[in-house]
Amino acid sequence: MEKIITALQGRQKSVARQSRNSKLFKTILDAVKDKKAENVVSLDLKKIDEAVADFFILCEARSNIQIKAIADNVTEKVQKVCGEKPYHVEFGEHWTLIDYVNIVVHVFTSEHRKFYNLESLWADAGLVEHND
Repeated sequence: MEKIITALQGRQKSVARQSRNSKLFKTILDAVKDKKAENVVSLDLKKIDEAVADFFILCEARSNIQIKAIADNVTEKVQKVCGEKPYHVEFGEHWTLIDYVNIVVHVFTSEHRKFYNLESLWADAGLVEHND
């Protein structure tokens, strides 16, 4: 958890707010789904003053190889479609964080997602499931 917190500290949210209809948000969702991410949810953090982003997008992968494939696809597709590079990428042993300042993508193994339990930590956020 310290690595996740450290990765998000020391940066400012962009003035341009994001929405679930934004090009960046939709591109990220498409990218994680392309690589068969599971249990995809978004947390709308805009109404939480202490929040470090407008949205968290969380998903699960079955293996470390799939985590890397999802993360690589997000960064490649966002660069191609939106022309944006991540502000920061943080790799853990069983998770990856991709920080686009106002949208932060978290890719976990199922076990580590339960351990970090971000949905519970940000329980005041509006949660939407994005599973087809």
